[in-house]
Parts: sequence; C-alpha cells; structure tokens
Amino acid sequence: MKKGIWFFSIVICTYLLLQQTNGQTLEQSHQIGKIEGNTGDVLEDGPVGSLKVFVYELPSKYNEDLVEKDPRCLTHMFAAEIFMHRFLLSSPVRTLDPEKADWFYVPVYSTCDLTKSGLPLPFRSPQMVRSAIQQIALNWPYWNRTEGADHFFVVPHDFGACFHYQEEIAIKHGIMPLLQRATLIQTFGQKNHVCLKEGSIVITPYASPQRMQAHLLPPYIPRTIFVYFRGLLHDGINDPEGCHYARGARASLWLNFKNNPLFDISTYHPTTYYEDMQRAVFCLCPLGWAPWSPRLVEAVIFGCIPVIIADDIVLPFADAIPWEDIAVFVAENDIPKLDRILTSMPMEVILRKQNLLANPLMKQAVTFSEPAQPGDAFHQILNGLARKLPHDGSIYLKPGEKILNWTAGPVGDLNPW
Repeated sequence: MKKGIWFFSIVICTYLLLQQTNGQTLEQSHQIGKIEGNTGDVLEDGPVGSLKVFVYELPSKYNEDLVEKDPRCLTHMFAAEIFMHRFLLSSPVRTLDPEKADWFYVPVYSTCDLTKSGLPLPFRSPQMVRSAIQQIALNWPYWNRTEGADHFFVVPHDFGACFHYQEEIAIKHGIMPLLQRATLIQTFGQKNHVCLKEGSIVITPYASPQRMQAHLLPPYIPRTIFVYFRGLLHDGINDPEGCHYARGARASLWLNFKNNPLFDISTYHPTTYYEDMQRAVFCLCPLGWAPWSPRLVEAVIFGCIPVIIADDIVLPFADAIPWEDIAVFVAENDIPKLDRILTSMPMEVILRKQNLLANPLMKQAVTFSEPAQPGDAFHQILNGLARKLPHDGSIYLKPGEKILNWTAGPVGDLNPW
C-alpha cells in the first residue's frame, strides 16, 4: 500500500513538473553547462575550428555498395559507421588535401553484412578492414608513415574491433592487430577490457532520430509506469544453456520481478514501445551480449531515467554528458534489490534527473542528427578527436621501421575479402 501511495505521488509530481516546463529547459545547472562548454571548447560550429579530416575515397564495395545491397544497414543500431561517413563528406572539417589533415578516416562499413533476421555477421569484418588497409597502404603514403596512428575507424560491433558478439571469443581474438595503433570509435566500452584500448572514443549507438521524433508524445503526458523494459531476456539460440547471455542479469530481472506490479517487463516488443518509454519513470538498460544498447539513447530522448545495469561500463561521451546525474547505476549482483533501490530514491532526486533529461542539449548530445546539429553525436566525436591533438611526434616511424605484424591474428582473418 505504501508503495502505491509513493508511486502515485511520483506520477503527480512528474505531471506538475511537465506542466511547469511544458517541454522547455528548466534551470541550467553547472552539469548542463558541461555539455555546453565541451561542444564549444575545441571546435566552433561555424566554421568548425581548425580540425581537418581527410576521407579516403575507397572503392564503393567497402561502403555504399553494401548499403545498396541491404538497406537495413541504415536503420540498425550499428549504423553510426554509415552516418559518420556521410556526415564527414559534407562537413567543414573535411579537407581534400591530405597534407593538411590532422586525421585520416577509413570509411569501411564493417557491420553491413546481415543475416536474414537483420543481425550483423562479424566474421568477415576483419577481412574487409584488412583489405581496406591494404588499399590505402598501397595507394597513399599516409598509413605507412605512422602505421595508422593518425587514422581512425568506426567499429560499432558488440565488442568493437574484437569483431565477435560473444565476449569469450571476442576476448580470445583481441583487437585486430592492424588496428592496434589507430584510434577506434566504438560503441563498446568496459573498463579493463581487452576490446577497449586506451585512446578509443566511446560513442552512442545509432537510433533513428526520425523514427523517435515520429513517436513523441505531448510533454504533459503523466508517467504512469514505474519501471519499463522490453527486450530479450534469454538467448536460447546462441546461449541455450543460459550461462553467458547478459552474464545472467536479464534472467535475474525476470526471475525477481516478473510478478512485481511496479515492473512492466516482457520480451514482447509492442508497437507502442516508444510511447511506453515516455510514460515510464525508469527504463532498464541492462547489458546483453555487450554492456551497451540503444535503450540508453532512447531513454535519454524520451526523458525516462536510465537504470544502467552493466558492471564497469564505459559510457559514451562521458566527458560531456553527466551520466551520474541523469541515470541510476545498479550492480549486477544487486538486481534482486532493484525494487528497494528505486522505491527508496528521494522524490527530489527523481525530479532533478527528469529535469536534467528535459534539457534539449542532453538529447542532442546522444543523437546522430539528420541534418547534423551543433553539439550532436557527430560533433561529440569531432571534439573527441580534437582533444587528442596535436599528435606526438613519436607516432611517425623512422625509414624502414615496422611495428605492426601483418600476419598476426586468427588464421581465418588473413583470408582475402
């Protein structure tokens, strides 16, 4: 009974808050200023600072031909590699003179190889990336002078450049040897993990801004769902014994809260999924095969407080987005206590998180906008690249010097693509 009264109070207060803001930003805290500052510290949005990126013109078989063959690549959560390429082609940071470039971008769509069900097959990705590197090493001098230390790749696989969706195998493979010196822009982020090397830029997964915009509800709709989750709870195909998927976290959620009236959780994915998120106070963002998922982006966009259940996760754009202030972090071992953790949260803390999530800058920072907007995910990536400048002189190799081993890695990865 007490829980019911408490939750009713949350609904009323949330409704009053939304009435007060009517979709507008409330007080600008120093944390919101953090976003504002970081999008302008290094780059100006018109013109975009002095950062210069050279985009290699690879044969279209490495990128656009793959999209033409399977347009589903444009809408899946790994599509950041496609839209980053398109953004850079028309961005003010692009230079056509490689001698003036700070960074070199290799546009390879390594996740655009999909199964019938729409999931990417990472098994040929190393072959594709290796082939692209051979192309640029043979036709331009810039890779060879640093062996990729001033180059960047977008690798939005589950475990980045380890190129496998199962963690055990990804760890065994490790980061592709030819990418050891390059900067990797990836959705995967976990502390002290072999698939996240120092200097990588962790980004948000792709979620279609047009699709989310089409499902926006009026801001005064009250949040009548306490905890919301839709998604896979057990991967019976790839993990029939249930020992590996989500490290058991999702199974624990179901076991502990399937009958709890405060928890609306199911594997069923309704057509009202986005609307339901806008009616929820908390949205669960548990790990799956990897720690990250588009739910994190969707929760921020729809003002639903993300409940992040992924031990040691490295969050996207963490130097700009105040995740500690807008989200709730729950250890995987504490899942059985999740109801007590959330119901004991002071109302003023909940309202403050909702207030921060209502800020348009917060939403923009996690979105790959079309067209691009100042402070969006594209610009967060540019800021990450700019903060790594100037390059240290030690990245340039001496004549005849070689560091990377072209024959290292799993034997299958060395096959022609």
